[in-house]
Amino acid sequence: MTAWHAPPPLAPNTLDDGVPSSEYAEVMTPQAELIERLKTLLGPKGYLHEAMDVEPFARDWRGRVGATPFVAMPSTTEEVAAVVKAAHEAGVPLVPQGGNSGMVRGSLPQNEIVLSLRRMNKIREISPQNDSIIAEAGVILTQVQDAAKEAGRLFPLSLGAEGVATIGGLVSTNAGGVAVLRYGMMRDLVFGLEVVLADGRIWNGLRTLRKDNTGYDLKQLFIGAEGTLGIVTAAALKLFPLPAAKMTAMCALTSLDAVVPFLPIAKSMSGGAVTGYELMGHQGVEFVLEHVPDTRFPFTPAPEWSLLLEMSFGREDGARDTIEAVLAAGMEEGLISDAVIAQSDAQSLMFWKVRDSHSEGEKKDGRGVHHDISSPVAAVPDLIRGAMAAGGQLVPSARFVAFGHAGDGNIHFTVKPPKGLAGGMTEDEVVAIHDEVQHAVHDSTMRLGGSISAEHGIGMMKRDELAERRSPLEMELLRTIKRTLDPAGTLNPGRVVK
Repeated sequence: MTAWHAPPPLAPNTLDDGVPSSEYAEVMTPQAELIERLKTLLGPKGYLHEAMDVEPFARDWRGRVGATPFVAMPSTTEEVAAVVKAAHEAGVPLVPQGGNSGMVRGSLPQNEIVLSLRRMNKIREISPQNDSIIAEAGVILTQVQDAAKEAGRLFPLSLGAEGVATIGGLVSTNAGGVAVLRYGMMRDLVFGLEVVLADGRIWNGLRTLRKDNTGYDLKQLFIGAEGTLGIVTAAALKLFPLPAAKMTAMCALTSLDAVVPFLPIAKSMSGGAVTGYELMGHQGVEFVLEHVPDTRFPFTPAPEWSLLLEMSFGREDGARDTIEAVLAAGMEEGLISDAVIAQSDAQSLMFWKVRDSHSEGEKKDGRGVHHDISSPVAAVPDLIRGAMAAGGQLVPSARFVAFGHAGDGNIHFTVKPPKGLAGGMTEDEVVAIHDEVQHAVHDSTMRLGGSISAEHGIGMMKRDELAERRSPLEMELLRTIKRTLDPAGTLNPGRVVK
């Protein structure tokens, strides 16, 4: 039996791996050195380092996988500033992250350090008199909605991921959602911002003024910049009166073209009360009913094109009469063949569940090529038909999911392989030509004066294509802004512009 012997003691002034500490600094990477510094700055509650702990931050909701060695989790603006300053000094990149519900790999790390804002989750102030609320970057959207409602006010931004999306991420991506038609995008809902700049300085622009013409509107630089110019740590947001009544109806359109002329009828007859105008093709509805539990639809089978119409009123009196009159006018004009008005909150929520579950239903069916495109509102039918023609040329017998915000011209469009058709392309074959399909759809979109990114941002997925689609002067201006505000390139590098 061999006797056990204690290992020899470490040589003086060495680390556990036997490398003298004087040499260790030479072999440590700048990222590793920064990680050790951040551990000291943030304390044990302020970071995650173990592989099983950081893994959720390196995987997005569609299952795409990145990698990160470290997640910094500051809880105050000052801690965010300290992290950003340290990264700037070390020349080490950071990827800011909120709810990680993005669609374009804008916050999915590629071996960078993640800067998570989730612990910055306080609502600092709410003023019903000023119709404003100040929320930190890590506050979940539903928490802002609930706080506003408790104060008798409305924060109108609403989208499918509102239970996980954070205020900082929504500001940084200029989120849209289902109420843009009435209230605008996130850019229109922000009074002011608090931002940590790339060198760690803090810009406090949390003003709640409705009129302020004192120089450039600096907050707009950071809204929609996807964390590439600064880290949003708090936002002052606009509130609105809480509607006294909401009326929701599901309509069967007589054709895709009917979606355009029915909108001005609904707007004018309701006095501008339309808050939701959501188009759904039959394929997307069928995916929802097949793959999402506890969903029901008022029409069997689903029409070729359905429309979810919602109106919000300041008074209950006359609300139902108004939506009934609008629907009757749509039928008289030959635009609607059938309609069901929600008789309860539960039925209204079911209508919205079908709409909001499109991404989930389509995802469960399998992979495809996704697009977030827009056109002028009047061109929405041509936008969809053009996208179908472009996708169909490359994917014979393809199935198309087209749905979204017809009232503001934004359609979410997916090209999927056929099911069970002899000689059709497989899922792998369609995914293999992802970029070719996407470019073809985007070409048809641009011919209508549209956009290749309506509300999901650019991230890494569309960065190179952005440079192809925008003019050289526009790209020069974008890159000049990036270099000016982040000269070391440490904030979300490789996203939006390079």
